Amino acid sequence: MKKLHDYTNCIHGPHHANDPHGALTAPLYQTSTFKFESTAQGAARFAGEEAGYIYTRLGNPTTRELEEKLAQLEEMEDAAATATGMGAVSASVLSFLQHGDHLIASSALYGCSFALFAHMLPKFGIEVSFVDMTDEAALANAIQPNSKMLFAETPINPNMTVLDLAMLGQFAKRHNLISVVDNTFMTPLLQKPNRYGIDIVIHSATKYLNGHGDVVAGIVCGSKEHIETIKLTVLKDIGATISPHDAWLINRGLKTLHVRIERHCQSAQKVAEFLEDHAKVERVYYPGLASHPGHKYLGEQMKGAGGVIAFEIKGTLADGEAFINATSLCTLAVSLGDPETLIQHPASMTHSPYTQEERLAAGISDGLIRISVGLEAVEDIILDLKSAFDRI
Repeated sequence: MKKLHDYTNCIHGPHHANDPHGALTAPLYQTSTFKFESTAQGAARFAGEEAGYIYTRLGNPTTRELEEKLAQLEEMEDAAATATGMGAVSASVLSFLQHGDHLIASSALYGCSFALFAHMLPKFGIEVSFVDMTDEAALANAIQPNSKMLFAETPINPNMTVLDLAMLGQFAKRHNLISVVDNTFMTPLLQKPNRYGIDIVIHSATKYLNGHGDVVAGIVCGSKEHIETIKLTVLKDIGATISPHDAWLINRGLKTLHVRIERHCQSAQKVAEFLEDHAKVERVYYPGLASHPGHKYLGEQMKGAGGVIAFEIKGTLADGEAFINATSLCTLAVSLGDPETLIQHPASMTHSPYTQEERLAAGISDGLIRISVGLEAVEDIILDLKSAFDRI
């Protein structure tokens, strides 16, 4: 049978839950533990001599279905599901770094990823350098004898800077670094970092993969060797594993991922064009616009520009706050990838772990506003934004 399209795999994909009643939807294995037929079988499973489930923190059929589906979509060998997106970030880093190692991270990142790298890792003797990863020379200057890992997002949260994955993959291989890329904003349908030599791909499954705003979860995709290391160390012993119910909800959400992503991208393009043409907008950051430096990556690295837009309005920070507060259809909330259009102020919310100096160095201005364009009629979203502009 020929290879199936991603859209088909979102609905079908690996499906190994054989329900005796013939249920179309895979059952939810809402159990903490699994019974053994004998002490010998239990011992064999703990020793890794027999396949089978032991305890849900170590594996669960519902969770496994999610992991296999994401590994397939990312075109990677295996995957590990985690309790949150930050669980995926921390597992991908702590499983491979130790005291004395050096991590090279993008200067702009999700606020909690930045906080983990800037404030927590140094406590354990792991050195971190934050670098503008659009500049290969700056990357080269950051290399040290103890450098072990490169960590990036693209597009970057929240300023939508697009990084060259081919360059990052080649750079990491050249310097023997484990490369990790957060692919949350794109999903596997719009971008597959593995094709460019990236070793580990992570997602906040809270966002587009689930798509309904009712789960927090994460996914790490990689080689069988890397995923086995993650599962047998950080996930097993620190315990940031996903619940079966959340895995079941994400499996459900994945069935509509392709149609949701298409709608998110189409609507975001129209909203970005509206914002770019508005007299009260200073600048719009969206790769779908020809004015965006990352536009050149569309069609090859990226199949679409995604559903997240950042922009700055003309005026003061107070004007930006007034604009956000004047919206009514747009929901003032953090996160992204939900059916609802979400609007927020990164400097005071998602990226508040940065100091003002760190934010400015990362290209995150105090006046930046981020919109996750939802699934409402795009005409209604634009009307809401227009009304908010008219009121400030």
